[in-house]
Amino acid sequence: MKQANQLATLAALCVMSMTASAGMFDGSKVLLCATQTVNECIPGWGCEAVSQESVNLPDFFMVDAGNKVIGTASTETPIERIEHLDGKLVLQGADDGLEGIRDGLGWTMTIHEENGNMSLIAAGDGYAIVSFGTCATK
Repeated sequence: MKQANQLATLAALCVMSMTASAGMFDGSKVLLCATQTVNECIPGWGCEAVSQESVNLPDFFMVDAGNKVIGTASTETPIERIEHLDGKLVLQGADDGLEGIRDGLGWTMTIHEENGNMSLIAAGDGYAIVSFGTCATK
């Protein structure tokens, strides 16, 4: 009986230690992310800093990995793939953009699971958007 109690205590400690070591930004909670810098890259021209508005990127957006969506109060984009890689939450998807306009793109976002630092890359026809920011738990 004593050995069974010791094993149960050891198992509980292992579970608690695994839970404590999981990052705050691992996708288990809804995140509020803010873009801080945005660059637009065009082949032959290079990259230049632009405003969020000029590339239709919101200042703030929610990441809900549990429901597989990224969005604002007015728009949502599905998350098609979620991975955990080397301490980063990696999210990927594609967005068709505005109806009737050929503005669709593919995107990848990484969020550092310990500090919430975020990188977002979106690529379309002949351009790419590279953005850096940070996320906080909601």
